[in-house]
Amino acid sequence: MQPLTIASITAQPGEKKQQMLDVRGTALSMPVTLMCGAKEGKTVLISAGVHGAEYPGIQAAIELAQELDPKELCGNIVWIHPINTQGFKARVCSIVPEDGKNLNRVFPGDENGSATERLAYMLCQEFYKKADFYLDLHSGDMHEELHPYVYFPGKAEESVTERSRAVAQLLDMDYMVRSGGVSEAYNGAAALGCPSLLIERGGRGLWSRDEVEAYKKDVRNVLRHLGVLPSAPEPVSRHPREIAKAYYLNAGEGGCWYPQVKAGEKIAKGQLLGTVKDYFGKEIDSFYAEADGVVLYLTVSLAIKDKGSLIAYGVLD
Repeated sequence: MQPLTIASITAQPGEKKQQMLDVRGTALSMPVTLMCGAKEGKTVLISAGVHGAEYPGIQAAIELAQELDPKELCGNIVWIHPINTQGFKARVCSIVPEDGKNLNRVFPGDENGSATERLAYMLCQEFYKKADFYLDLHSGDMHEELHPYVYFPGKAEESVTERSRAVAQLLDMDYMVRSGGVSEAYNGAAALGCPSLLIERGGRGLWSRDEVEAYKKDVRNVLRHLGVLPSAPEPVSRHPREIAKAYYLNAGEGGCWYPQVKAGEKIAKGQLLGTVKDYFGKEIDSFYAEADGVVLYLTVSLAIKDKGSLIAYGVLD
């Protein structure tokens, strides 16, 4: 078994190393845990906190990085918990405060770009290229409610997509969505040939013990499936059904948002999903379902900005 080196951190076989890692040319740093297994195997990257106010995955990653013993691993685990430490401390939605950019919209990044772009570049070069699989843990942001589901990359080489989909099917949740994006963290990894998933669970700027434990069960099962943990995966109560098409609705003019559905609710074509009104209570726009489906997530804050995200729903395959 060889030592594991990521950027300036090295862990010897059977060793755990934890360190704040600086992003060159920025004020950013992130907590990284390296676990170098005692036996050969795959290297799995697990991150949380791409968006700093999405808490269940962050807490699950912190706990698992404490609980797992590298001496029992066949391979390596690299943890980042959270990536967007600056956003976490500031309690802001979506962005990295230093430059106001959404990390999940800038991959593969830019070595000479803004802080967020440099962070994305570092992840691609120092982390993704050394990983055999990548799990990125998310939830609804402070203003969002969602039903647990998972994205797998849809724009990568088909072998990467299929390997990602196969692992998504192990998770204990109802739905999985083939992504059409390319700029997100997990899609950035997939573009480099690393199978990856973005898991969504929780939201509203909260976290619960049940959500953290559900996350930990999913992560452990993926590690078992990949052979990094030696035991067999635990049984799950369900396997995700694939969403054939997803709709993402955004406001035109901002104002006050009045949703008429909830996350996880089954909806029918033509059903009213919600209405945007101005500050005098006059209707600006109403939104209706274009197809039968299920609500994946929605904004639950009264305030909605111009072109702000309102709701996403999917049509089952």
